[in-house]
Amino acid sequence: MMETGRTSAGGVLAETRRHWPLMTVYERFEQVVAILLTLATGVVIVVALIQLMIGVMPLLIGGVLSPLEHPTFQALFGMIMTLLIAMEFNHSIVRVAFRRESIVQVRTVVLIAVLALSRKFIILDTTTTSAATIAALAGATLVLGVVYWLLRERDDRSGAAPPRDNPASEERTL
Repeated sequence: MMETGRTSAGGVLAETRRHWPLMTVYERFEQVVAILLTLATGVVIVVALIQLMIGVMPLLIGGVLSPLEHPTFQALFGMIMTLLIAMEFNHSIVRVAFRRESIVQVRTVVLIAVLALSRKFIILDTTTTSAATIAALAGATLVLGVVYWLLRERDDRSGAAPPRDNPASEERTL
C-alpha cells in the first residue's frame, strides 16, 4: 500500500513535469498550489491521526475509556469524522494535482458539507442544543442532500458519469 502512495506522488510530479511546458502561467500556479495543499493537508491528517492514537489507545487498552458511553462515543467519532472529512478534502485536491478535474468540484464540496453536518449531528449535545438549531441543521442537511441528488441526476442525464476515483461516485456516497 505504501508503494502505491510513493508511485502516486511520483506520478503527480512526473505528470506535472511532462505538462509544465504546455501549461499557462495560471495553470502552473494552480498546479503548484494543489501540490502544496495536498502536502499540507496530508501532514495535518497524519499529525491528527497520531494524536488520536496516542490519546485514545492507552485509555482503551487500560479500560479507562468506554466507547459505549454516549459522551465518549461522541468525542471519539467526532475526531474520526474530522479525519474522514480532511481525507475527503485532500482526495479532492489530489484529483486536481493529477489534473483529472478542475479546481472546484461542486459535487465534492456538497459531499464534504454533508460529511461535516453528519459529524455535527454525531457530536451534538441534544440536552444543551435548542430545537431551532437542530431543525436548522436538519434543514441544511436536507437541502444539501437534494442538491447532491440534483447534481447526480444532472450528471446521469448528461451521460457524464463520475470518474471511478471520484469520492462522489456510487461506491462512496453516504
